[in-house]
Amino acid sequence: MKKTLILLIILLTSNLVEAQFIKEKSISAQVGYGLSAPNNGADDVVDNGFFAQGELVLKVKSWIEFRPYAGFIFTNSNGEDLNGNPTNEKGETKAFLLGGKVRVRAPIPWVAPYVEIGVGTSIGKFETLTAFDNIDKSGIIYHVPFSFGLELGKNNNVDLGFAYYIQPSVEQYAGAFAVGITFPLNNI
Repeated sequence: MKKTLILLIILLTSNLVEAQFIKEKSISAQVGYGLSAPNNGADDVVDNGFFAQGELVLKVKSWIEFRPYAGFIFTNSNGEDLNGNPTNEKGETKAFLLGGKVRVRAPIPWVAPYVEIGVGTSIGKFETLTAFDNIDKSGIIYHVPFSFGLELGKNNNVDLGFAYYIQPSVEQYAGAFAVGITFPLNNI
């Protein structure tokens, strides 16, 4: 009974305690041109679509941020390779993305390059059809997010970058060329 009471008090008061190492909080919204491609293929195939993502930005220092995210990507095959030749190969993704990343950036005003890596999960439908793979899977899989790009503006609140989600269990990767904007959260 004592342990249960202590656990209950900790849970109720934990919301009142703020982590001392988080300096700023922001929300980042990104939209872009979504892409997906099979890892192994005889043809050079990239399927296109739409990408959108929201992130909670937790700034620890001027050069490092934690970024939990939620987003989605939808891509479809047009039946052609990159040269416009017909092909049966494809790597389609229709998924909800959820996870966390760490961003390391150069703390430079106006133009700050960055790189991110993390771990997450993709929830949706994945189809990889190549000469080497025939995967048609629905459900939950893990992915490894990797991104790089530039933060632009006086306060680095505009994001221009490439985001990739490596999905080894379905032998494909999804990604996007995305543009984002960051809004600071005050009094949180």
